[in-house]
Order: sequence, then C-alpha cells, then structure tokens
Amino acid sequence: MKLIDIFEETYFSLVSNKVRTALTMLGIIIGIGSVIGMISIGQGAQGTIESSIQSIGSNLILVTPGAQKGAGVQVSAGRGSATSLKQEDAEAIAKEISLAQAVAPEISRRYQVTAPGTNTNTQVVGTVSEYPAVRNIEIEEGDFVSGQNVNGISRVAVLGPTTRDDLFGENADAIGQSIRINKVDFKVIGITKSKGGSGFGSQDDMIYVPISTAQRFLAGDTYVTTISVQAKDADSMTELQTEVTNLLLDRHKISDPTQADFSVMNQADIVATASSVTGTFTILLGAIAGISLLVGGIGIMNMMLTTVTERTREIGLRKAIGAKRANISTQFLAEAIMLTFSGGIIGLILGWLISLAVTQFAGIATSVSLSSVLLAFGVSAGIGVVFGYYPARRASGLNPIEALRYE
Repeated sequence: MKLIDIFEETYFSLVSNKVRTALTMLGIIIGIGSVIGMISIGQGAQGTIESSIQSIGSNLILVTPGAQKGAGVQVSAGRGSATSLKQEDAEAIAKEISLAQAVAPEISRRYQVTAPGTNTNTQVVGTVSEYPAVRNIEIEEGDFVSGQNVNGISRVAVLGPTTRDDLFGENADAIGQSIRINKVDFKVIGITKSKGGSGFGSQDDMIYVPISTAQRFLAGDTYVTTISVQAKDADSMTELQTEVTNLLLDRHKISDPTQADFSVMNQADIVATASSVTGTFTILLGAIAGISLLVGGIGIMNMMLTTVTERTREIGLRKAIGAKRANISTQFLAEAIMLTFSGGIIGLILGWLISLAVTQFAGIATSVSLSSVLLAFGVSAGIGVVFGYYPARRASGLNPIEALRYE
C-alpha cells in the first residue's frame, strides 16, 4: 500500500464525518493549547525573575543581618531586620579582602515622602557613593550621593523616575526641589535612569540618600540592613563569599559558623534557586494542562473504536480481496495520528495566541520556546500512536467472513 494511498484514504475517511472529527480534535486542540500557554507563562515568569535578580548588579555577594540555621536552611525570624551589621563591617571587607572590587553598605526602609501638594510611600535607601557601581545604577539627571555628602551628613536625595513622577508629575524637572522624608527636609540632586519593574521591588520607585544622613535623621542608629559586595569576576564569587563569611565571623567573635548572626548570599545561588522554583512551577502548570491531553486521547480512542464498528463490512471486504492485517492496522493508525497531528498544529496556534493575550491584557511576560513547540508535536504524535493502536489492532484482527456478515 503506497503512502499516498494511505494519506488519501485517511483524508476522505476523516472528512466524511466533519462534525465528529472536529469534536474529537477539539480535545487535542485544547490540551496542546493549554500546555503551550501554561509553559509560556511559566518560562516568561522565570525569565522575568532572573532578569530582575540580575538587574540589581553583577557578581554580587549580599550580606544581611540575621542567621541562616539548620540542615533544612531554616531562616530565623529576624533575618534582614536584625541589628547585627554595622558600616564598620563594610569598611573592613573593602580594606581586607582583595577580591572585593566595590563594597556598598545600605540602610533601607519605607517612609512616607511628601512634596508640595503630593505624597507617596516608597523605599528610602541610605548608602554611599560606590552604590551605583555595585548595583548598576545610572544617573539620568544631576548627581548621585558623593563621599562628601556622606561625610557632611548632607540632607540630599536622588529620586528614581517613578518616585519623581509620583511627587512632581511625569518627567517633571525635580532637580533642586525640596521633599520631606519622615518630616525631615531633603534637596533633590539627581534622578536615576529607569531600569523597569513594578511593585515594591521596583528600583525605579526608590529614593537614595547619604547613609550617614539616614542613620542620624531617619533610622536613629548606626546599623545597616545590607552590605553589597561586588566580586572582581564571576569565577571569584564563591571564594569571595567564603572570605567575607570568615572575616565577619572573626569580627563578630563567633567560632561556630552555624551560630552566625548574619547571612552571606551569592547572587548566582539566588538566581539558581529562583530558576529551580519557577521551573517546578512551569512543570506543574504543564502537568495540569496535560490532563486535558489525556482526555483528548481517550476521545480519539473512543472515536476510532466507533469507526471500526461502523466500517466492519468495509474491513471484511478489504481482507477478502487480499488486504493484509498490516494494511488495515496502518490505515486506522494513520487516521488517529492525522487527527492528533492536525489538532496539535491548531493547538500550537491557540497556545501562541493565549501567550500573546496574557502578555497584552495581563501584563505578564510570556515566552514560547522551541522546546515547548517540539513537545507539543511529540505529544500529539505520541497520543495518536498510543490511543490509536488498540482500535487499529482490533480492526486488523477481525475475521473477514464474520465482518462481511456484520449488519
């Protein structure tokens, strides 16, 4: 039996009952579309999270107060808000560790900020002049906090573009304007370039002030909430992490590392952990959507079994004139594969449209990857083979004499 003959017979068999064929394909279309759509959402979320982590700086080691204890890495309740790190710790890291290219301590809290006629609640970061280099911050207008501002405890502020728009209007000229943070007046000396992002983690919705000013007028203490350490290159990050840990253990007079009152996190490890979490989330979404594929496969098997029953006399006639079992089974298997393959193509288009709709209307980044497309075609073909095999085998096993007598 020639391939072109199989294709023609398969085509005419499926179009002879268009409504039943369309309804059977619908399960595969919805299944493949759901899988592609869900995986694209998961992969898009993974890319967004990784890019957000990378945007805070390159080759970073983050030191935060609070302890990370236990075999299961159970984080203590005070982590990030405890008072165990001081600016002197950052100065020691910069002075004694050669692998540290730049060090930027910071004290960060949310405050109500007011300007003439407006107000907003945003993150205020007290830091030093090295902060832009460590955290990849660029200045669009004016200047960033200088060493002179830190030494002089100057009441100056650098605004993110979102904060500038909230306080003074979109793209307004804010340089030289006055704002009040926690009832303390500050003069705006600079505006940072937009880095994108939204919500509480947006680096565009921040205010930067000298760390000495933040400690005296806002926080009222000398502690810091984070020390950002930039490694000279990516290869030295692990060694730098170890040296920073050992130095701080010695400075804090702690002999047992499990009792450390601080945590040292590697940016690469944070990215890997986030990727692992979002990867699991993507698999979960795909697995949930894949249930509809199983339902679609059962629908195909049901249709093919019905087709075998309806075409019993045809099968008997073919066998009587010399058709072999392999010819019969190939014919019915081809019909099942054609159903799933066609449904897979339409489902792929549906999944792509779903991802576009989610990006357009929900504002969630999505990404349709080549692997998900190949998965869709592979799964659709596999379903055709798996769920079409039994009906094809049953058709090829019919006795030709009994088939011809079938009414």
